[in-house]
Amino acid sequence: MATINWRTINIDLLDPESPANFSIATLSPPAPSVTSSEVQSLSSQIKQLLRGGDSEGALRGALENPPYGGDAAAKEVHLATVAEILQSTKQSEMSPMLRRIYGSEGGVEILDVLMKYLYKGMSHTSKSSSASTGSMSPQPTGFSQMHSRGGGEGGGQAMSVLLSWHEKLVEIAGPGSIVRVMSDRRTV
Repeated sequence: MATINWRTINIDLLDPESPANFSIATLSPPAPSVTSSEVQSLSSQIKQLLRGGDSEGALRGALENPPYGGDAAAKEVHLATVAEILQSTKQSEMSPMLRRIYGSEGGVEILDVLMKYLYKGMSHTSKSSSASTGSMSPQPTGFSQMHSRGGGEGGGQAMSVLLSWHEKLVEIAGPGSIVRVMSDRRTV
């Protein structure tokens, strides 16, 4: 009688519905490749809308066309454009704008992309503010204060804007937006 150690048989290979039997690449749809010049031209069109006073149109235009298939430079250009739109929008216009976008066709997906950009911006500002903490200045109190010369508050103001957008977005779209963004494999 043959002795087979049944503990070493990989039964997942025998199950057709096992995750070991399908490619993980099927979990995220393929994104069309986008060049930096295409993102730059889109950015200039969006900034023109912003200069014309149509901040909702600029935000919608930026969020409907995220460069999922772009390189890092293209994604940084688009992030800077979205951040400029968010910083130029008044606090009193945030909630009504988000409600209109949420109520429109495809509004949930657009707000999910906005949530992605908020998290990307938060990680970007925390990296830039931690990179600028190279200098320490001793204070008369005996404590050392770490900041760059010139105030060191640039990242704090940007973070405040991003956090207030996050608050309004969760208030309107709900916490499901956070879950969808965290589980989506496409990055901005």
